[in-house]
Amino acid sequence: MTSTWKGFERVTFTINGHDAYYVKPKQALPGNPWVWRASFPDWHTDMDSILLTKGFYVAYISVDDQYGSPQSLQVWDKFYNYLTDKMSFAPKAALEAVSRGALYAYGWAKRNPDKVTCVYAETPVCDIKSWPGGKERGIGDTTLWSQLKVAYHFTEAQAMAYNDNPVDNLEGLASFRVPVLHVIGLNDKLAPPAENTYLFAQRYVAAGGPMSIYPVTIGPQELQGHHFPIDRPAYYADFIINNSYPVKKILPYGDYHEKAGGLPNFSKAAATRKQVTVTFLGGSITYNPGWRQKVCRYLQERFPDVKFHFIAAGIPSLGSLPHVFRLQHDVLDSGKTDLLFVEAAVNDRVNGTDSITQVRALEGIIRHAKKSNPQMDIVMMAFADPDKTNDYNKDIIPAEIKNHQLIAHYYNLPFINLSKEVRDKMNNKEFTWTDDFKDLHPAVFGQELYFETIKSLLQDCFDHQANDTTGLKLSLPKPMDKASFQNGKYYNIKNAVYKNGWTITDKWQPSDGLPTREGFVNIPVLSSNTPGTELSLPFKGTAIGIAIVSGSDAGMISYAIDNGSFKDIDLYTQWSGMLHLPWYLLLGDDLKKANHILRIRISEQKNKASKGNACRIVNFLVNE
Repeated sequence: MTSTWKGFERVTFTINGHDAYYVKPKQALPGNPWVWRASFPDWHTDMDSILLTKGFYVAYISVDDQYGSPQSLQVWDKFYNYLTDKMSFAPKAALEAVSRGALYAYGWAKRNPDKVTCVYAETPVCDIKSWPGGKERGIGDTTLWSQLKVAYHFTEAQAMAYNDNPVDNLEGLASFRVPVLHVIGLNDKLAPPAENTYLFAQRYVAAGGPMSIYPVTIGPQELQGHHFPIDRPAYYADFIINNSYPVKKILPYGDYHEKAGGLPNFSKAAATRKQVTVTFLGGSITYNPGWRQKVCRYLQERFPDVKFHFIAAGIPSLGSLPHVFRLQHDVLDSGKTDLLFVEAAVNDRVNGTDSITQVRALEGIIRHAKKSNPQMDIVMMAFADPDKTNDYNKDIIPAEIKNHQLIAHYYNLPFINLSKEVRDKMNNKEFTWTDDFKDLHPAVFGQELYFETIKSLLQDCFDHQANDTTGLKLSLPKPMDKASFQNGKYYNIKNAVYKNGWTITDKWQPSDGLPTREGFVNIPVLSSNTPGTELSLPFKGTAIGIAIVSGSDAGMISYAIDNGSFKDIDLYTQWSGMLHLPWYLLLGDDLKKANHILRIRISEQKNKASKGNACRIVNFLVNE
């Protein structure tokens, strides 16, 4: 339906039962820039009239009386997707927030810093304890405080402890350098600047965000100083124009993920069982805080009626080979997983895992996981590192990407190529590695980028998922590689046979003061540092290896399987001088499925950088 608003055509419609509209300029600027009003759409509209005249769209959706609650922001997501996907609005919006509208604008901006050009906020509420709570200097509103608690499903204690107000968690927004302008009254008693704008500015600037404050001191200061005239609408309009136009071309996230078979079983479990387990299997980029926590929060907000159990199975330094052998112990023994995220590409490159081993390990993860729960949905991801960027810049597809994609395609699994996305977006001048990403362990900006891409895949799956999952094919195809490690597991060190020179320390700790990895200290370790000492291990299976702790004194071993000749392997890594590193070594694969004997002997030789001859075995690795 169309009508007239301030002399411009207004198109009204509904999104999920919520009234919405956008106002069309007479002649839209290239790229369709737009401003999104958060609340009170008919208050102080002079700036909007100027923007419309200049070629901007103006948009609004009503989620009144929800105070920026997570569920109201889900409606915002749908409104944004409609305007950008269906109406081709610019991928980034300027947010215009008045008073309580800041609860919506900043709540959404912090969840989507990549989709915001700038924020203009007038007398903004930046902390619910200030308004409507009235728990500090602000006078508050007891009726609306009760209404807010209902919208958020909060008790009084939960409302007071809420830690995601607009003044909280501003690092992600600041990492995208989103410009912010607050227009305030110095004597505002409803949203006092000291506990709203000034606190916001202090934290936002400290996080590196650009921030300006404009106090209005002229004209009548009404409603306890909360209302005042807007004396320079053209100046504020210029703030939005200068930060939003020309519209910059942003490469869409959808170019870097493949939905494949989607996530039908997860969606079914969320809709029917209302209890879902989500597991994150990966290395340090999964272990470190950032994208993983954001995915967890997104899922909880997207499915508020579902009880989630999250398993964080990220361990720094580990790639596909360790993952496949620790899958049973670290993931499957913890219960039935409904959705599994897998990442290994960075450490597979850094650790020098050969291509055949990568494929056998990645396929082993998928097959082992699916055998434990045929209905498990799996998302495969490949994160970025400088080596992969260099490969792409030479028109070489990195081997790790090929292998992740190969397995994803064969098993019809969603796949996210974050490595190529980072390279392409840098070449598109959206950011730089040095200033924004900073490391293969991403800074805040990179964590936000990873999350936004993962969220894009999840939204695509959830929004376009077939409702009928009864006919889903749950059987596994034949293995791509019959030697894949689909039955990989840990094999206890107590199965080893040895005499003098080897000992089991029940709660091993280093004596050299070097740091350790969580899960690889204060545990049983079978060790020897005496050259010539030997152990044997009877086992049954098609592959054998060892999981060790490699520190500054890591030595070399000689090993043989059955009657084979002894081979040498160095246990010292390029990182061993800095910490006691978990290190997984494959000693034999593609063996006959039969009984075998592994022999390990401490070598007299050692790496020139090593301080000793130590071999510390945490677990043997067997593919039965």
